[in-house]
Amino acid sequence: MMASPEGSEMRQGPEGAAPGLLSVRDLTVTFPTPRGPARVVDGLSFELGRERLGIVGESGSGKSMTGRAILRLIRPPGRVTGGLTFEGRDLTSLSERQMRAVRGARISMVMQDPRYSLNPVMTVGEQIAEALRTHERPGRAEVRARVREALRSVRLDDADRIARLYPHEVSGGMGQRIMIAMMLIPKPALLIADEPTSALDVSIQGEVLRLMDDLVRARGMGLILISHDLPLVARYCDRILVMHAGRVVESCAASELHRATHPYTRGLLAAVPRMDETRAELPVLDRSAWGGT
Repeated sequence: MMASPEGSEMRQGPEGAAPGLLSVRDLTVTFPTPRGPARVVDGLSFELGRERLGIVGESGSGKSMTGRAILRLIRPPGRVTGGLTFEGRDLTSLSERQMRAVRGARISMVMQDPRYSLNPVMTVGEQIAEALRTHERPGRAEVRARVREALRSVRLDDADRIARLYPHEVSGGMGQRIMIAMMLIPKPALLIADEPTSALDVSIQGEVLRLMDDLVRARGMGLILISHDLPLVARYCDRILVMHAGRVVESCAASELHRATHPYTRGLLAAVPRMDETRAELPVLDRSAWGGT
C-alpha cells in the first residue's frame, strides 16, 4: 500500500509544506577526512508543520545526521552550518543549556534499538520518571500517576508491574513502546523517529508504527520518520523527502510516491520485494542514470 492513511487533516502551505513548526534552511553537516571535509548533509532545506514527514534513503544518505543536527547532537570534529528555526526560535543561537531545555521537552527523538538507549541498571519506571523530572518538578504522587498514564498510552496495560522491570526483562517491541512513552511524557511538539522499528520483528513493526501514528495524531504533533523503507514511510506519512549523498533528490506527497520521477527514487522502488514476487532477481540501482556514486 503506497497511499497515505485516510483522515489526515494536515493544512498545507506553499509547495505542500505545512506551516509553523520547524524550518530548516541550507543545513550542512561536514566531518574532516584525510581527503578534505566530507559533506554528509549538503544544503538541505525544508519546512515542517504539525504533519508527518518521512525522510528516506540508503544507509549513508544523511537522513539520520539530519535528525541529530536538528537536535544539535553533532559534536566536534563535526561541523553544522545553516538555519534551524523551531517554534519561532533560532536553535543555532541557543546556548547548550538552553538547548537542553528544548531536547525532550519540545523535540524528542526515538532511536533505532531500545537495548542501547535504555539504562540497564535503572527500572523502566525510574527512567520514564527521570525524563519527566528533567523538564518539570512534579510531586512524587504525580510522577507515579504520569508514569502509569504514559505506559498505558502505549498500550502496556499492566503499568505498575512493567514500571518495576529492568530493560533486559522486556521484549524488543515492549522496549520500543517504553522508549516512545519516555520520549512523549514531557509532551513535545515534534517527535523524530530514527528507524524506530528496524530492530523489531516484522510482526511487531506495524503495531509499533500504528501506535506512534495514533499518538502523533491524537496530540497534534509533528513527526519526522527516518527510514530506508519507502512503502512503510509512504503508508504512515503525509509527505516524503528522498535523500541521496546528503541532498534531497525528490520531494512529494506520500500518495504520489508511485509517480516519482527521479531515477534514484525509481530504482529504490523497483528494488522493493512484492508479496506476489515473480522476478528471478531484484533489480539493482543503475547509478549512472543520474551520475550517482
